[in-house]
Amino acid sequence: MLTSLADRVVLLWGWRRLAVAFLAGAVSVLALAPFHAFPVLWLTFPVLVWLLDGAVARPGAGWLGRLRPGFAVGWWFGFGYFLAGLWWIGAAFLVEAEDFGWLLPVAVTVLPAGLALFFGLATAIARRVWSDDAGRILVLAAALGLTEWLRGHVLSGFPWNALGYGLATNTVQMQAASLVGVEGLSALAVLIFAAPAALVASGRWEKRIGYGVFALAATLYVAIVAFGAVRLATVHPGHDDTVRLRLVQPDIPQTEKWLPENRAKILKTYLDLSDRATSPDRLGVVSVTHLIWPEAALPFLLRESPQALAAIAALLPPGTTLITGATRADPRGPGETRRRFFNSIYVIDDEGIIIEAYDKVHLVPFGEYLPFQATLEAIGLEQLTRIKGGFEAGHQRPALTIPGAPDANPLICYEAIFPDEMTTAGGAPQWLLNVTNDAWYGDTPGPYQHLQQARVRAIEQGMPLVRAANTGISVVADSLGRIESRLDLGAAGVIDATLPRATRPTLYRLYGNFSFVAIILGLLGGAAAIRVKHVKTFVNLE
Repeated sequence: MLTSLADRVVLLWGWRRLAVAFLAGAVSVLALAPFHAFPVLWLTFPVLVWLLDGAVARPGAGWLGRLRPGFAVGWWFGFGYFLAGLWWIGAAFLVEAEDFGWLLPVAVTVLPAGLALFFGLATAIARRVWSDDAGRILVLAAALGLTEWLRGHVLSGFPWNALGYGLATNTVQMQAASLVGVEGLSALAVLIFAAPAALVASGRWEKRIGYGVFALAATLYVAIVAFGAVRLATVHPGHDDTVRLRLVQPDIPQTEKWLPENRAKILKTYLDLSDRATSPDRLGVVSVTHLIWPEAALPFLLRESPQALAAIAALLPPGTTLITGATRADPRGPGETRRRFFNSIYVIDDEGIIIEAYDKVHLVPFGEYLPFQATLEAIGLEQLTRIKGGFEAGHQRPALTIPGAPDANPLICYEAIFPDEMTTAGGAPQWLLNVTNDAWYGDTPGPYQHLQQARVRAIEQGMPLVRAANTGISVVADSLGRIESRLDLGAAGVIDATLPRATRPTLYRLYGNFSFVAIILGLLGGAAAIRVKHVKTFVNLE
């Protein structure tokens, strides 16, 4: 049956091959949040291998022509994957549809088309050194692993829905991220899920190598599951009971948030939720030490609103600290034509004094700023946040000093998707503080995918995750990614919890991408060894 399926896929030609590649990529998204149906990848990745088997260049084609068939298969697979996995981005353009709605088709198609170039590059390179044996699967895993790393860095990077998340789909399998990070998991995911294609082979040598590669992939998968199960059963980080958290999730629709007439109402919503009694031992803000509000919580400049700061001071009991997302603006300097705005986190003491601040370092292109800002603004374009000149980026991510709590690693919104950007300048952070506003994307897969990626950061770093979101999903998760408290998407309320402790530094936190590099070299070395052995065997037979 497997051989029959492989033969049918290999013999596809023209638009049928590209359509199947697109469909296989789109179906692969079912492995990600909120579906988590990762076994589909044992179908879609073998299909990708077989499609590449049949991607043969025309006789006499030049070097570009020889690359084109492999590139086309990978690009269409990637286009299906990113279109099905990122269509929800279009919801942000409907928040102010009268101004941005016309951009929806562009955003929904152009971004996936651009990201698919990375898959096309990987398959084009892999196809140029393709072989008839299972070594081609090792090459494909290395190529896609490398281009997934590139996708996270080129043009500021966008590693959303990296292939490794298809393997890190549940808490058990996520634990391997503590060793190799999501970049390493991406390469391993391709090897593991493409391995069934290795079982389809014609010659005795090819079958022998195919069974070996399949056995390697199966062993790796079993090892990942076993490692995760043992780690979850034996690592018990515990809690810091002196840090009593309250996370506020107000569920304010994005369409209502920035209306001037709603400012007082929104502040009151935060104050009321913050002081809500939830149980006999949680009588409101008096029962907590640290209150956390989400990204850009209040629709005005908090530093320039003494009435709001006074209301916060009146809310906070002695010794209680507020941590909130906020929009910050520098005073206009001499000769400056506009003020500089930042997406920030404030730490506010019980007297309403802002004692610490962090400015977001990694901004969202087209959401918080425009590339070539001045030029695009001159022709009438603007980013979704509609701040003239866009947000400015902070210079570095410090460890955020918070009275009465360990230092935190501050992450605003999608900063949590960048595994290589978790290092802070100084300090020794013990938890990940992620404030976000996913209201832009409504009830779509976007907020679920965002949460999955933030949980993997917690596992990679060996730090608990405290995540406050405007409309959800707010969580407190321990340093093994296990969610201890949660407020679902679209729910208004609070989370009361103590702060989980960090584990000992993970291998990934200590050595970063060293393990990823080792995996890539191992895959390429294995493919080369198979090729050399194959040639020697062929010569001996001759």
